[in-house]
Amino acid sequence: MNRKGGFRTWPRHAFWQAVALTVLSYVIFAWGIPALKYIGIPSAPVPKSVVIEFMAIALTGILIFVSENESRWTEFKQPIEATLLDDDKRLLRGGFLVAIPLLVGYVTYGMVRPRVDAGTGFRAIHPAPPGSITFRGKAMQITGLENPLRKEGNLADHVKEGRRVFYQNCLPCHGDRIDGQGHFAHGFSPTPLAFDDPGNLPQLAESFVFWRIAQGGPGLPKEGTPWNSAMPVWENFLTEQEIWSVIIYLYDHSGFQPRRWEEAKGAPAAAPQGGK
Repeated sequence: MNRKGGFRTWPRHAFWQAVALTVLSYVIFAWGIPALKYIGIPSAPVPKSVVIEFMAIALTGILIFVSENESRWTEFKQPIEATLLDDDKRLLRGGFLVAIPLLVGYVTYGMVRPRVDAGTGFRAIHPAPPGSITFRGKAMQITGLENPLRKEGNLADHVKEGRRVFYQNCLPCHGDRIDGQGHFAHGFSPTPLAFDDPGNLPQLAESFVFWRIAQGGPGLPKEGTPWNSAMPVWENFLTEQEIWSVIIYLYDHSGFQPRRWEEAKGAPAAAPQGGK
């Protein structure tokens, strides 16, 4: 298609191929990935910040594609140059000059306008843990449960294994400094737990942390709603030993000690409560 030509060959035109790839990328990132749950693949809504990040990567690849050689790059630029320069495109240019500022203004207003919506209810930030859970079909008593790895093997090896698990799975949300400021964190509400906060890990028994990691946001009791944690159900991806080892790493890296179960008349005391 040349500047004055028709659109009969548009499916093979570099510009419209780039447009189609851009639209397809957005559909996949914004709607395709969350829709995987309907075919049995674990997935969750992709935060807007992550969609923007993925789209930036996709657009970079698309620009590399259309600039692969000089002829393709020239073909890609033809519709743009025609819109900007041709006399018969004045109305189209005027439409863009009006529509683009309006669109930018609308998006900006939506981002900065104050929101005063009333909350839908009360949420317990630190819901009480259950007395027992089922982990991969095995019943586990949470009350009084201690981390078994602290009495098995070499603690330094457990810390090393826990570091591997953390960096492969937890870092994007909880951050390299375990401060809840990972590069995906600002896309979630509530934000990921800050493990370096003395109001968190030191107040929790390791069994509570195991429960929260294993069963994630979907495992929160009713009082944890309506703003559920975005924590995945990690028992679908991690073994029991991997979860216990990452817990050891978190306490070792933060410098905190876990809260211990106290004995009262020969029975464990009430479960400590905690966040995310």
